[in-house]
Amino acid sequence: MAYKTAAEPAVVPAGTTARPPDTTAHPVGPRRRNGTWTPWLYLAPALVVLAGLLVYPIYQLGLISFLEYTQAQVSGGEPTTFQGLGNYRTLFADSQFRQVLLATVIFAAACVVSTLAVGCALAVLLTRVRALPRLALMMAALGAWATPAITGSTVWVFLFDPDYGPVNRMLGLGDFSWTYGRLSAFALVMFEVVWCSFPFVMVTVYAGIKAIPGEVLEAASLDGASQWRIWRSVMAPMLRPILVVVTIQSVIWDFKVFTQIYVMTNGGGIAGQNLVLNVYAYQKAFASSQYSLGSAIGVVMLLILLAVTLVYLRLLRREGEEI
Repeated sequence: MAYKTAAEPAVVPAGTTARPPDTTAHPVGPRRRNGTWTPWLYLAPALVVLAGLLVYPIYQLGLISFLEYTQAQVSGGEPTTFQGLGNYRTLFADSQFRQVLLATVIFAAACVVSTLAVGCALAVLLTRVRALPRLALMMAALGAWATPAITGSTVWVFLFDPDYGPVNRMLGLGDFSWTYGRLSAFALVMFEVVWCSFPFVMVTVYAGIKAIPGEVLEAASLDGASQWRIWRSVMAPMLRPILVVVTIQSVIWDFKVFTQIYVMTNGGGIAGQNLVLNVYAYQKAFASSQYSLGSAIGVVMLLILLAVTLVYLRLLRREGEEI
């Protein structure tokens, strides 16, 4: 009997072709395992920075919301005790907190709707005017966008001042005080918020409109569609991903309004009638030294905005966008 050794080539039957060695197989071993860690090594510095700037403050916020943490604990006069959900029970049992939460939701919704309406209308207007008026409108909008919130708020308070403001004189309102009544004060703050927020919507939607093929809009015009019908039936469906993004970002921004309310209503208006959650949390944490209640309000705001963000991501997935 003859035996085949390892050095001998394989015997191929006559009339058949030998299969070439498989050179496309992925290498498996230490080299591949090292390659899987390479992206994480490059991301490590950014992850460390994010953990320090984002995760740790959120951890501290959540931790303090479960503790009894007032000026007595800060000064060391009393020990810090664990309260569990006690701060949250106190918070939701507070009628003023529920009132402020409802006012914040309504105020943010009004600001978002107004910002989208003004921004989209001006974006369409930019596509209808010549180059010079378009440049002037863009510069004016970007100037409003770049103005610090505290500066813009001070200017708007002066414009609507009952004694020296030009708006009351032009409208014939005499010495009407916009910051005295609750609704008028919220309306005044909303005007300022829309003024400094619509440029983002306008620029983003305008860029989206310019990306729409001109033949589509021209065909709609030739079919006799009005400008409103073109916007509702042609532009808006094609701009839906962009509108989703600007809507969700506007919700997040307007839900966290602080500077405009604090400056224009002097910290929340008469008897706190114009408080929103951000200003209410500031008053609880720093004016009343109830840091744990202020942290609990911050956690509630975080959960609400996180829910809005999840809705935003879900809408993006429905639109087929990669996340």
